[in-house]
Amino acid sequence: MLPISAVPHPLPSAKRAAAAVPADGRPRAPSRWYGIALAGGLAVVAWQLGRWFPLIGGPVMGILLGMLWRNTVGVSPVFVPGIGYSSRQVLKWSIIGLGFGLSLGQVVQTGASSLAVTLVTLTTAFVAAWLLGRWLGLTGHLRTLIGVGTAICGGSAIAAVAPIIKPDDHDTALAISTIFLFNVVAVLVFPPLGHWMGLSDAGFGLWAGTAINDTSSVVAAGYSYSTAAGDIATIVKLTRATLIIPICIGLALWTAWRARQAETRVSLAQIFPWFILWFLAASGIRSLGLIPESLLSFLHLGSQFLIIMALTAIGLSSDLRRMAVAGARPLLLGLGVWMAVSLSSLAVQWGMSSL
Repeated sequence: MLPISAVPHPLPSAKRAAAAVPADGRPRAPSRWYGIALAGGLAVVAWQLGRWFPLIGGPVMGILLGMLWRNTVGVSPVFVPGIGYSSRQVLKWSIIGLGFGLSLGQVVQTGASSLAVTLVTLTTAFVAAWLLGRWLGLTGHLRTLIGVGTAICGGSAIAAVAPIIKPDDHDTALAISTIFLFNVVAVLVFPPLGHWMGLSDAGFGLWAGTAINDTSSVVAAGYSYSTAAGDIATIVKLTRATLIIPICIGLALWTAWRARQAETRVSLAQIFPWFILWFLAASGIRSLGLIPESLLSFLHLGSQFLIIMALTAIGLSSDLRRMAVAGARPLLLGLGVWMAVSLSSLAVQWGMSSL
């Protein structure tokens, strides 16, 4: 669902010291509010740029502005807690807010209709990761992490699976960096590709919801295409995210069997994406008519801004130099699995005549 990038590298020592020490000479302690203010300020700029350039949109502008700031100006350690909070918790609140704009019947219908495509793309991701990963000579743990991240929900899925299969930190970092790179690429290339292929709002929403790794990138790409496509893509992605539970249980049992362990403990409370329930609750409140129509438009605008803010924070967490030194083979695996999932999603939709 949400990317869990490594803690951003601080600025070089001289710049870091200057950024962390205000005029009175006393060093500032890291605070959540500094990072929230930085992400929010850049999000305001991205929001306006998105209005000036609607074909690109505010979400994409947020990611690009965040990446530009991170890799030019840099990010002082005092901003790190707030940036992490914005990239994870703020996005969850934005998705919950989107639930107020959707009826519960629409959510259930869209989720159920997308299940066939979701299951096909899930299977495709794991098979492609296993075959291509073996051919590239990558470790089993890295193949699993990239496969799970591509199939379900990016960095959040990797975080949920890592304690079960216990990879080393290097494999986890490579998987997260690879998944994040293709999340950003997807936000940039999916909308123009969808228009080029002439996809309907429903077709693009289903494609984005099943073929893009991370929830934030799905939301960004969907709403860059159209509001209707964004609504559908969000529902499809949340349906897909719930599959992390059976996947984690299956991997836990597989790991236990291979290790000849008698017991394996899996905490459903820790791996379950609880914000999905709040999204459904918001949709139910909307369906019951408990919120005035005049207030719903403000909730939708607020959710859109929170999406831009969360994506800006994700951009602020991306270190392009760190991705560059990760090596070519993980990137090739991520690219291959991502393309297999994208093409299989389109193929299933074409077979169902739902494009």
